[in-house]
Amino acid sequence: MQILSQFRASGAIKLFAIASALLTAALLCGQAAAQQAAQSPASQPVMQQAAAGANRAPPSQGVVLPSTAAEGYRLGSGDRVRVTVFGQPELTGEFAVDGGGQMSYPLIGQLRAGGLTAAELEKALIGKLSPDYLKNPSVSVEVLTYRPFYIVGEVRTPGSYPFVSGMTVLNAVALAGGFTYRARESSFYVTRTAEDGSKTKLDTGADATILPGDIITVRERYF
Repeated sequence: MQILSQFRASGAIKLFAIASALLTAALLCGQAAAQQAAQSPASQPVMQQAAAGANRAPPSQGVVLPSTAAEGYRLGSGDRVRVTVFGQPELTGEFAVDGGGQMSYPLIGQLRAGGLTAAELEKALIGKLSPDYLKNPSVSVEVLTYRPFYIVGEVRTPGSYPFVSGMTVLNAVALAGGFTYRARESSFYVTRTAEDGSKTKLDTGADATILPGDIITVRERYF
């Protein structure tokens, strides 16, 4: 009986080994066939289309992105810009717009920057540098930091705060610690300064977009 059991066990082991070998061979054949198909010219366009589809960005679902202050934004006191003059590292750097709207720049000296957009400042710099200092200069201007906005009235921490592109009145209130218990939470005043220095007082809602330099007044509600 013991000999018979050993024989049966040995036979089972051999059958298992044979089955494993056959399975391994089948897998290897399948992999070789797949590699051969992938390398064939006919399969290349299909593979390229699949790769392009995988890398393609998903279609827009109608999400509205916040507007950026850089688009059409006019520089003013407190703004800081980065000027890049390609191939001229001594003329490349960060520069601030002072209280009078002037910007101090190498070779040129004082340059009027207040009231200009970044694109207009680029043209002004090119006009000052060419042709006396550089021939056909390539200039790029980027707004690094915007002048702060101010929030007063019925908020927990009134004061000035750094501006972030796309901010709304409600974002500003959150930065200022939120409303006080006396605040009117649906109507606000925003005082905005125009290019000529004139001020306009706007009656806005919580979702209104603010700009650098705006003064937000959170009003007190009537009990």
